[in-house]
Amino acid sequence: MPDVVLDAGALIALDRGSRRMAALLDAVHHREGTVVVPAGALAQVWRDGARQARLGRLLRSIAVVVDPLDGQTARAAGVLCGRAGTSDVVDASVALAAARRGCAVVTTDPEDLSRLGADVIAL
Repeated sequence: MPDVVLDAGALIALDRGSRRMAALLDAVHHREGTVVVPAGALAQVWRDGARQARLGRLLRSIAVVVDPLDGQTARAAGVLCGRAGTSDVVDASVALAAARRGCAVVTTDPEDLSRLGADVIAL
């Protein structure tokens, strides 16, 4: 498993100590892959760095890239929502990040991400 994109559900699973999430991240690390965290998904889950040690540790890793939610991506996410008949622009930005990198999204909500055209790894 080379690269993966994490949605908010995957970040929450990590933060709560999910063994499955930890194993998945270990597999990515051993294959020298990159973990992509879309900025919108990070904003949905970040509350208190002092209490979110696992998430903070992940974000400090050199194998992690925080994918920005800039104007171009925001517009593309809106267009994708319109095409898919959905309204969650953060999910759309997650799907776009995965599509740009040609990798899967790790998610607790595979149905919504699949509707947006993403390949998913369900937790």
